[in-house]
Amino acid sequence: MARALVRTALAEIETPADSDTAELLTAELVANAVEHTPGDAPIELVVELLANGCQVEVHDGDPQPPGDLTACRDDAHPDPWQEHGRGLLLIRALSSACGHRPTAHGKAVWFTLPARA
Repeated sequence: MARALVRTALAEIETPADSDTAELLTAELVANAVEHTPGDAPIELVVELLANGCQVEVHDGDPQPPGDLTACRDDAHPDPWQEHGRGLLLIRALSSACGHRPTAHGKAVWFTLPARA
């Protein structure tokens, strides 16, 4: 559902961000929220359409910040045999900016993508 919401939102603007990348990164953020939030806690997806692209935020009830979204360490290579550990790497690598902030009920993790030329 999250992917479809982002795809639909981006279809509404004249020069959208790359929909495939937005869907992938949204799916990563939502998957992290589902994994780290109790089953009865809500998860909120916010898609903000900007003049120069979009910003996607996922709000969850876990106050713990995600892993490092600010910089990729040189020694941070995910194990190719592990199922987890690539989501934040993808978000750092493919977004124009990303981060997290505390909210009244947990945290919001976000990324931005520029509009396509």
